Amino acid sequence: MIGGVIMVLTCIWVYQTLMRAGKENVMMWVAVCGAVFFAVQFLLVDSSIYIMEALKDAPEGYERELTSVGDRKNEGGFQGFFGVLLSLFLELMPPVAGFAAVALVKTKVILKEALTPANLFSGIKEMFLSIKQSFKTEAK
Repeated sequence: MIGGVIMVLTCIWVYQTLMRAGKENVMMWVAVCGAVFFAVQFLLVDSSIYIMEALKDAPEGYERELTSVGDRKNEGGFQGFFGVLLSLFLELMPPVAGFAAVALVKTKVILKEALTPANLFSGIKEMFLSIKQSFKTEAK
């Protein structure tokens, strides 16, 4: 869910940045950036599963049959502060890495600018301002 919201915002950001820059084939580049975001997120979510499986210290009987009813209790594995940090990292890292990959593609490939923090993240503030303005209505 978080990744989907960040992906939509990233595509809006790329679209608005390219429209301001006057580039051609804007929708093609938005689709390419969306595909890059999705690919990076997919690969990192898949690797997160392998990380969790490698670190899991499951008690015996943890794996249930498919036909059993009831909740699975996570008695082993990720508990405490380390578990919270690991869960946050594995949840937030794929969309953040996807956003960073799109920022690199936008800056280096599409706009052909230098890799500076200002160039990588330019247009984000304007995007949020335009979204804010889109919710305003005139009072009669």
